[in-house]
Amino acid sequence: MGCRRTDCLAKPLSGVFEKLGSLVGSCPFYFFVIPLILSAALGGGFTFLKDREDNDFERQYTPTKGPSKATRAFVRENFPYNDSMFSEDRLYDKGNFASLIAVSTNGSNILTNPAFEDIIRLNNKILNITVNNGSLGFSELCAKANGECISNIVLEIISSNETDQTNITFPVYTHRSSSVFLGSVLGGVITDANNSVVSAQAVKLFYYLDNKESTADASKLWLIGFKRLLSDDTGSKHIDVSYYTSKSRQEEIDSHTTDGFPLFLITYACAITFSLISCLRLDNVRNKVWVAVFGVFSSGLAVLSSFGLLLYIGVPFVITVANSPFLILGIGLNNMFIMVSDWQHTHVKDSVPKRMAHAYKEAIMSITITALTDVLKFSIGVMSDFPAVQSFCLYTSTSIIFSYIYTITFFGAFLALNGKREASNRHWLTCMKIPSDNSDHHSEIYNICCVGGDYDKNTGAEKKQAASNFFKDYYGPFLIKPCVKGVVIFLYVVYLAASIYGCFHIQQGIELYDLAADNSHVTRFIMKDREYFSGYGPSVMLIVSEEYPYWDKTKRHQLQECIEDFKKLEFVDEDVYSSWLDSYLSYGQETHLNLNDKDVFLKNLSQFFDVFPFFKQDVNLTGDAVYASRFFIQTVDITNANMEIDMLKGLKTTAGKCSTASMLVYNQKFIFYDQYGVVVSSTVKNVGVITAVMLVVSLLLIPDPLCALWVTCSIGSVTVGVTGFMALWDVSLDSISMIAFTVCIGFTVDFSAHVSYVFASSKKTSPDDKAVDALSSLGYPILQGALSTILGVVVLATSEFHTFRTFFKIFFLVTFIGMLHGLSFIPVVLTLATCSSSQKDERKDKIFSISKL
Repeated sequence: MGCRRTDCLAKPLSGVFEKLGSLVGSCPFYFFVIPLILSAALGGGFTFLKDREDNDFERQYTPTKGPSKATRAFVRENFPYNDSMFSEDRLYDKGNFASLIAVSTNGSNILTNPAFEDIIRLNNKILNITVNNGSLGFSELCAKANGECISNIVLEIISSNETDQTNITFPVYTHRSSSVFLGSVLGGVITDANNSVVSAQAVKLFYYLDNKESTADASKLWLIGFKRLLSDDTGSKHIDVSYYTSKSRQEEIDSHTTDGFPLFLITYACAITFSLISCLRLDNVRNKVWVAVFGVFSSGLAVLSSFGLLLYIGVPFVITVANSPFLILGIGLNNMFIMVSDWQHTHVKDSVPKRMAHAYKEAIMSITITALTDVLKFSIGVMSDFPAVQSFCLYTSTSIIFSYIYTITFFGAFLALNGKREASNRHWLTCMKIPSDNSDHHSEIYNICCVGGDYDKNTGAEKKQAASNFFKDYYGPFLIKPCVKGVVIFLYVVYLAASIYGCFHIQQGIELYDLAADNSHVTRFIMKDREYFSGYGPSVMLIVSEEYPYWDKTKRHQLQECIEDFKKLEFVDEDVYSSWLDSYLSYGQETHLNLNDKDVFLKNLSQFFDVFPFFKQDVNLTGDAVYASRFFIQTVDITNANMEIDMLKGLKTTAGKCSTASMLVYNQKFIFYDQYGVVVSSTVKNVGVITAVMLVVSLLLIPDPLCALWVTCSIGSVTVGVTGFMALWDVSLDSISMIAFTVCIGFTVDFSAHVSYVFASSKKTSPDDKAVDALSSLGYPILQGALSTILGVVVLATSEFHTFRTFFKIFFLVTFIGMLHGLSFIPVVLTLATCSSSQKDERKDKIFSISKL
C-alpha cells in the first residue's frame, strides 16, 4: 500500500539521525575539530569585505526591472545631455551637485537683512572653494549654460528687489524677460492677493558641477571642501544651515556597514550572558555553562564560514546583510536549547553514544523541519526584484545551512564531550572527579562547590529545572482547562481583530532620511526640505515616445488635450508648464509661418532652436521626422511617500488613457518610486510561496496531517498579526521593511512547528495530555529561544539608523507573536481539533464491524 500517512520521510530520517547521534557520540573529536578548521579556512574571505561592499542605493534598493529604468534608457537615448546647455529639469539622473537650505532662526523674513546678508556671505565662501592647490574653483568645475555657470539666480532676484520684495511674484517670476520658477528655492512663503512675496522663511541654494571625466576627481574634492566648509560654518545667529551633496546619501548608507558590527558584538555578549544564565545548574557535574558558550560560538562559526565563503566567490555585501547574524544567532540558540532539552531527557547511566542517539532522534527532526523551510524560503528570496534582498537571502540561507551543519556536528560533538565529562562525574570547571553525595566529613562550602552528579532516580534522567516543571505541572494543566481555552480563543479573536484593523492602516513608502543616521546632516537637510519645500514636488517630463505628426492640426489638438488632462490632476500646477511645441507655435505666429505644413514645420525648427536653444534638447529630430519629444509639468503638495505613490499612479494612468500617442512620464526620482509598485506584490507572493512550502514540508515530516495544516495556518495568522502591529508601531511597508518582513515570516512557524511535531509524536492518548506533554518538553526551550532572540535584537533598538530599528521592531513582533502561537494558541487549537486515540479506535472498530456485516 506504500505510505498511508503523509510523513513518509519522518521515520527513516529519525533512524538516520539516531545513527548520526551515535556516531557523533562515539567520535566527537573529529566532529569538533573539522568545523573549526573549515571555519578558519573560509573566514579568510573577510579579507575581501571592502572589495565586495556594494551599497549603491539605486542598484540595490530599486527593482531590477523597474519601468522607470526603461524610461530613463529611452530618455538617455533620445534626449542626450548638452554639456553647454545645462538644465536641472532635463536631468535623467541625480547629477553632480551640492545644496544647502538656510532657515531664519527666529521665524522672521529671511529675505531681509541681517539674515540675507549672512546667506550672501556664505554663498561667497562657497564660490571661493578651490582644489588642486588653488588652481580649480567653482567657476572652472561648474555646470554651464551659454558659457556661464548655473548660478543661484534667486539671490540676484532678491538683491535687485531688496527695497521692495512685493515686486517678486511667486512661484513664477519674470527676470530678464525669462520665467524663473521659485517654488523649489523659496520655502515658507507668504504671498499677498497678487501672488507677490510678503516674506519667506527658507532659501535653498544649488551648486551644480559638470560631469566631465577629466574633472571628476577635482569635482569630488570640491564636494569634500563644500562639506568641510558647511560642517565648520553652519550659519550664524540669524540663519540655520543644513547641507547635502550628491555623494551624501551613499556615504550614509556605507556607514551602515560598520555601524552593524559593534551592535553585533554587543548582541553576542548579551546572548552569551543569557545562555549562561539559562544553562546554569547548581549541580557541579550537570552544569551546562560551557555548553551554552559553545552553542553561541557555533552560531558565530556559521556566520564566519558562510560569509567568508560568499565573499570568496564574489557575492556583493550589502548593508542589509549586516542584519543576518542577528537572525542566525536566534536560530542557533533556539536549536541549542532544544538539543540540551532532549539531552536532559535521556538516561544519565546510558553510554554517551546511546544518549546522543536518543537526543538526535528526538531533537534533530524538529530542527530539520525549521531549517529546511528557512532555507527554501530564502532560496525563493534570491529571485526577488531587489538586489539587496537577493544578497541578504543568499547570505542568510547559506548561514542557516552552516548553522544546521555545525549544530549537528560541532555543537553535538561538544555536547558529547561534555557528556563524557558528566559520565565520569567530573567538575564542570576543573574537570576533576568529584563525589556525587554530600559528605558529613566536609564543610558546607565543600559540599556546595565540590559535589555533584545527582539525577532523578525515578526517571533516570537529569532533574528538571523549575521552569520545565512549571510548564509540566502548572502551565500545561492550566491551559487545557475548558474555561481557559475559551479565554485563549477570545484573546485570539481580539488579537486577530486588532491585526486586521492595523492591516488596513499600513503605510507604504520610504523617506530618504530613513537611510541616514538620525543626527546626520542628510537627515536634517531632507527634513527641512520636507518642511519648507514640499509645496512643490518634482518637475515631470511628459514624453511622446513615438514618431508623431506635430504639424497635423487635428493630431496636434488631440495631443494637447492629453497634456491638458495631466494639468487637471490635483497634484499638478496647471500654470507652471513648459512646452517646446507651444513656444514654436507662438514663434510661428510672430514670424507668420504656416506650421500646419510639414515642410514649413520641419524647415524652421532649426531657426527656432537658435532663438530658444534649451528647447533643442526636447526634440529628437532625425531627417524629416520627429521621433520623440518631451514637455514639462510641475507637481505640487507632495509632502510624503504616500503622496509620491498616488502621484506616480495618477501620472501613469493618465498617460495610459492618451489614445492619440504613446506617452511616458519620467523624473529621476521615479527610479526610487518604482519600489512602491513592487513591494506589496512581492511580499504577498513571498508569503504565499512560503506558506505552500511550509505545508509540503510539514506534511512530509510531521506525523499528523492536521497538525501540519495548523502549522501552515499559523503562518497566515502571524503574518496578519505582524503586518497589523507594524502599522500600529509606525513601521511603513517599503523595500527595507519588506526584507525584514519576508525574512521573519519564515521564522513564525518555528515555535509552532516544534510544538506540533512533539504533539503529533506524543504517545499520550488524550489531546489534552499530548498538549501538556509537548509544553513539558518544549515550553521552556521555546521561551528560552524567544527571549534569547529578543535579547539578541533588542540592541538594534538603540541604533541611530532607522534600518536597524525597523529590523528590531519586526524581529520583536515575529518572535513575540510566534511565541504566543507556540505556547498558547496552537496547543489550544490542536486540543480542540484533534480526536483522542480512544475515539479513533472506536471509529476503527465501528468501521471494522460494518465491513464484516
